[in-house]
Amino acid sequence: MTKKAIILALTCLSVVASAAEQTPSMEEMWKIIQQQQKTIEVLQSKLAEQDKVVSENVEQVAAQQQAINVVADAIEEQAEPIDRVKIGGYGELHYNNLDSGEEMDFHRFVLFFGYDFNEKTRFFSELEVEHALAGDGKPGEVELEQAYIEHLFNDSTKMTAGLSLVPVGILNETHEPDTFFGVERNNVEKNIIPSTWWEAGLGFNKQFTDQLGLDLFVSSGLNVPISGSNAFKIRNGRQKVAEAKASDLAYTARLRYNPMPGLQLAATYQRQTDLTQGALDVAADLFEINAQYQRDGFGLRALYANWDLDNNVNTVNAARAEQMGYYIEPSYRFGGAREYGVFARYSVYNNNAGDRNALDVEQMDIGFNYWLTPTTVFKFDYQDQSEGGSDDGFNLGVGYSF
Repeated sequence: MTKKAIILALTCLSVVASAAEQTPSMEEMWKIIQQQQKTIEVLQSKLAEQDKVVSENVEQVAAQQQAINVVADAIEEQAEPIDRVKIGGYGELHYNNLDSGEEMDFHRFVLFFGYDFNEKTRFFSELEVEHALAGDGKPGEVELEQAYIEHLFNDSTKMTAGLSLVPVGILNETHEPDTFFGVERNNVEKNIIPSTWWEAGLGFNKQFTDQLGLDLFVSSGLNVPISGSNAFKIRNGRQKVAEAKASDLAYTARLRYNPMPGLQLAATYQRQTDLTQGALDVAADLFEINAQYQRDGFGLRALYANWDLDNNVNTVNAARAEQMGYYIEPSYRFGGAREYGVFARYSVYNNNAGDRNALDVEQMDIGFNYWLTPTTVFKFDYQDQSEGGSDDGFNLGVGYSF
């Protein structure tokens, strides 16, 4: 054996001996296993505690989420009716400086209130205070102008039941001050079509096409006085559905036609079997036709209305057997937002048209509107009456709607 071999053999024996000295005995191995088992048990205990904590947290989170859901449902139940409520209104203040006198008047203060029961059925109402102060000996009135239920059968067919505006004329259904020119409403839609005119009844509305529609209304009717200076005057026959006599109803039909963009045509016919509600048996027919045209800033309105009463009234009131009126009103709006507008209106009306010698009331109005916002407006106009009237002067007004 060489010297190198002897050295290698001794080195191997030394390594083996050292390894044998480091190998634990069986007793030492048992202690190590017991210590590891204790460590495992401690870790398992901690994991169990953590699982318990996690489980409790999950239960708490679930309970909190359930509580949140309950509160959210309650809030939603309370918020839903609020979302269905609709509120609005309009008003107008006038200053009149005319031959008949000077006057400052908050003419109308109106509140709208509506409620959507669901997507098809809703309620709509309008409560009005006229001339600011109502009561015995006061100039104003508190009036319920609209209060009806509307039900949509589909996108083109609906019915109404309750207190509604009569489907006639231009202003009777759309009369917020920001929607028309002039401080006061025109004479024809005041004296011949007694705007604002509302009755109680059932309405039916059908839109056949985008251009053609039909409105029907069976309702209470007028009850004109039969004696005195206002005998058989149409405006004096409004009962406003305040314990209104209803022995004879009114039947109204309107046809709407929009042949082209910007042009609206409408014609209304109403039949009332007795305008005196049983006092004298006087049937009456109303025929009205109107046109509205708007293109860019240019606008045009025109209307004609005629009442034909059975000529069996007494001789004194025979002139009232026919009552008629018409007007034409061109206008122009300009400015960046078309906030400025000018107009002219020529109107004629006669509540005594049954008498060929009775003079028509002719009136010329010119003026301008300034819309501070789309629904707030300042107005000025000058009126000149001729023939059957002589109330000249100017009017100032401010109005709003929301």
